[in-house]
Amino acid sequence: MTFGQQPQHNGQYNPQYNTPDYNAAQQAGYGQQYMQNGYNQQNYGQQYAQQPYGQNQNFQYAQPQGAGAGTAAINTTMTYNYEQAQRVSVTRAYGEMTIGLIVTAVVAVLGQVTGAYYSFLMATGMIGLIGLCVAQVALAVILGARVMKMSTTSARVMFYVYAALMGFTLSSIFMVYDLGSIGMALGITAAFFFALTMFGMTTKFNMLKAGPILMVGLIVLIISQVVLMFMQVDGMTQIVCAIGLILFAGMTIYDAQSTRALFAAYEAQGPEMIKKVSILCALNLYLDFVNMFLYILQLFGNRD
Repeated sequence: MTFGQQPQHNGQYNPQYNTPDYNAAQQAGYGQQYMQNGYNQQNYGQQYAQQPYGQNQNFQYAQPQGAGAGTAAINTTMTYNYEQAQRVSVTRAYGEMTIGLIVTAVVAVLGQVTGAYYSFLMATGMIGLIGLCVAQVALAVILGARVMKMSTTSARVMFYVYAALMGFTLSSIFMVYDLGSIGMALGITAAFFFALTMFGMTTKFNMLKAGPILMVGLIVLIISQVVLMFMQVDGMTQIVCAIGLILFAGMTIYDAQSTRALFAAYEAQGPEMIKKVSILCALNLYLDFVNMFLYILQLFGNRD
């Protein structure tokens, strides 16, 4: 008998099978059939009740359909919050660096306009110039080594004092180069620094592995510059400046990635530690910018 076909008796259609009583009995028979096959709820519960908990390996709890979506939403929110906090921290570091550069520029201009730098050199001579250099190096070393142990206010004040001393020393560039060359070098450095920073933040290349190589190159560069102070070689100064520019371009990319890595390493230690890390990163980025500016000025600037 196919589905929907009326039952027949001896090949003939029998009207008695189309009565309401037959239909009710037929439905009751179907119910008994499924009850006997164990599809009723009572037998289904008794079947698993007879087995100890955990022995039925085929039984699995059904996970609600919204649980996976909820977990994904939570993970997405946590990732967004982490990335947002990291962007805020990186912005803080570049903000500290920018303030340091502004302090340097203001002090440099004031030192030239007021004649304070010239008066300082006339009063102290070479000893005063060496003293300025030693003070700057000492502040940079102390700040880099003890920034995590000192208070945030002390670290920030020390950084701005360092930037002011650097500005006072850079007042000398106004005695050597014209204002057009200084402005051109500053604009090129700003654009170059921004491009290198964006490249360091977006590239998949891990520049942190090149840290030891950059450090060795920096030591060689410093030694070369000291030697050139006592031995003048034609064309050698330009070559050293070009090498120094390339080296600090790599340092800029390195410090951009290092800034992000440091914030990721110290983010669990609270906002106070993040502020200290911001100052340390600002110092590194500040040094990259100032050195690139000086090398570009020496390469392309017109001496007055």
